[in-house]
Amino acid sequence: MLTATRCKPAERARYGDAVTSFSLPITPRYAEVDQQGVVFNGHYLTWFDEACTGFLDHLDVTYPGLIASGYDIQVVHSEIDFKGPVRWRDAVRVEVHCERIGSTSFTLGFNVVRGEDGEQQSAVRGHNVYVVVSTEDWAKRPIPPALREALTSVERQPHNASD
Repeated sequence: MLTATRCKPAERARYGDAVTSFSLPITPRYAEVDQQGVVFNGHYLTWFDEACTGFLDHLDVTYPGLIASGYDIQVVHSEIDFKGPVRWRDAVRVEVHCERIGSTSFTLGFNVVRGEDGEQQSAVRGHNVYVVVSTEDWAKRPIPPALREALTSVERQPHNASD
């Protein structure tokens, strides 16, 4: 499992002090709720994107660092499975784990967990497939060594208790 010791103190303060995994706390905003009174499905992709950025920060492979070294990542496939509603102001966090690493792509899994300590439920699950590209010509590139090493360190490890 991903331990909090890999987290810098500033990141723990920003993203939460997850002891066994990385998760990003979210407070659903009023503007994210639809006429049914639940978070509109498109907002989960935004949450996944924010959680991906936080996860990379957590692994000490920052998005700005990737860009500075000539790489970027693009989402080429997303899936979202609705399991239960998330409502305005619910206590929510997005758990992240690495599901797969290929030669030019990797897959991150996401679990949107609703509830406080004792009463937690998985509300939404999904995953994104990311392809590494060059910032020079936007063509696919092999996963850079630092990113591969960081992802490999957590790939397929048991993740969150809410699974």
